[in-house]
Amino acid sequence: MDKLFTQHALERLASLLRNECRQLLLEDGLQPVQFEVLHYLSICNRYSDTPMAVTEYLGQTKGTVSQTLKVLEKKGLIEKVADTKDKRVSHMKLTINGRHLIEKVTPFPNLEIALTQLDQKQQANLSQSVVELLAALQFANGFRSFGQCRQCRHNIHLKGDQFLCGLTHESLRIDETTLICREHEL
Repeated sequence: MDKLFTQHALERLASLLRNECRQLLLEDGLQPVQFEVLHYLSICNRYSDTPMAVTEYLGQTKGTVSQTLKVLEKKGLIEKVADTKDKRVSHMKLTINGRHLIEKVTPFPNLEIALTQLDQKQQANLSQSVVELLAALQFANGFRSFGQCRQCRHNIHLKGDQFLCGLTHESLRIDETTLICREHEL
């Protein structure tokens, strides 16, 4: 395997996806980093929707994330909600307009078109390989995995649609188990 070629191919893919993202967001006046925050908030759970979790997920500075959140709140795409147990903690929630924007631009149309060039087995293999590469890079850099709740060692399936987070000892709805969590551990 040519590692340098793989790196260049991944960089080119990332560049093409960022360019498509910029084009899709032009009419809404958003920057890619703002979209990244919106997208993250659309897929994370209630333990992971804080400004600190956004900062960790994106690998951005606290200042950049703080300014980005302010812009998104001003545009009416997110709202700040105080934690019910700890008033010092704020949760960032997508508004209806924020959800509509995410639904409008994802998945990126050109990526959808490109993926149709692959058969289902190739798509599944690609997805699996990308997820494995991401996990390896996160581990190598000492980053949190931000994995799916259902696949976490803390997730306890009680019975039927009943789940419990073994870390927080709180009940989880079945739809929450499909979201990503900053506390995820294998």
